[in-house]
Amino acid sequence: MSWILLTADVTEELALGQKLLKAAPQSLLDLLIRVVFCIVAFLIGSRIISFIRKLTGNALKRANASKEAKQFLDSSLKVGLYAFLIFQIAVKLGIDATTIATVIGSATVTIGLAFQGSLKNCIGGILIMLLHPFRVGDYIIEDNHKNEGTVSEITIFYTKLATIDNKIILLPNGALADTSITNVTNEDNRRVELKVGISYQSDIRKAKSVITSLIETNEKILKDKEYSIFVDDLGDSSVVLGMRFWTRTEDFWPVRWAMLEEIKYAFDENGIGIPFPQMDVHLDAVKKEKA
Repeated sequence: MSWILLTADVTEELALGQKLLKAAPQSLLDLLIRVVFCIVAFLIGSRIISFIRKLTGNALKRANASKEAKQFLDSSLKVGLYAFLIFQIAVKLGIDATTIATVIGSATVTIGLAFQGSLKNCIGGILIMLLHPFRVGDYIIEDNHKNEGTVSEITIFYTKLATIDNKIILLPNGALADTSITNVTNEDNRRVELKVGISYQSDIRKAKSVITSLIETNEKILKDKEYSIFVDDLGDSSVVLGMRFWTRTEDFWPVRWAMLEEIKYAFDENGIGIPFPQMDVHLDAVKKEKA
C-alpha cells in the first residue's frame, strides 16, 4: 500500500514538474514582453514629453515670458511629466494603482525627511519665481558667503551664476531665499564713489577744480544727475578728497577705472601730490652724565 502511495506522489510531482517546465518558457516570454514594453513605452513617452516641453516653450515665448520663468517652468514640467510616465508604465504592468499610491505616500514621507534640503530648494525656487528678487542676466551678490556673478539660469532647485573669470557657481535656491541678496544691475544707473588723497601742501581748491573738469568732460558720466566733490577725511598722511557721480550700470566699472587713471595723470600735470603713508622718526640725543 505504501508503495502505491509513494508511486502516486512521485507521479504527481512529475506532472507538476512538467507543467512548470511548460509554463517556464511562457513566463519568460511574458517577462521579456513586459521589459520590451517598458523600454518602448519609456522611449515613446520621452518623445512626447520633449514635444510637450517644446510646445510649452514656444507658447511662453509668444507670451513674452521672462527667461527665468521659461527655465523654471521647463524644469518643473520635465520632473512632473516623467513622474507621471513612470506611474503609468507601472500601472500598465499590472501593479495595482492603490498599492502604488500607498508606496508613493510612504516614500514621500521618507524622502521628505531624507531630502529636506531639496524640498527647501524647490520652495525657494518657487519664491524666487514669484517675488523676482533677480532675473536671468542680473549681476547679484549673495551676502552670506559673498558669492557673486551674472545669473545665467534659474532651475527648480538651483540658480546658476557665471563669474567674471568664467567660473560657474551653483547656489541652492533655499539658501538664496533665506539670505540677503544685492542686485547690482537691477537699476539702470549706479552711483560711483571714489576717494583719493592729496598732500597737505597741495591746493585743495585746485585739486577739486581738476576733478570737476574730468567729471564734466567724461561722456559716460550722467550730466542730468548731481555730482559732488568734497573733503572726506583729514588722514595721517593726506587730505582725502571724495567724489560721487552717476553713470549707467553697464558703464560702472569702465568709468571707475578710467577716472582713477585720469585723476592720477591730471594731478601729475598740475603738481598735485598723492602721498603715501609714511612715518617720521625723530631721534633725540641722550646725554650721558658722567659718574
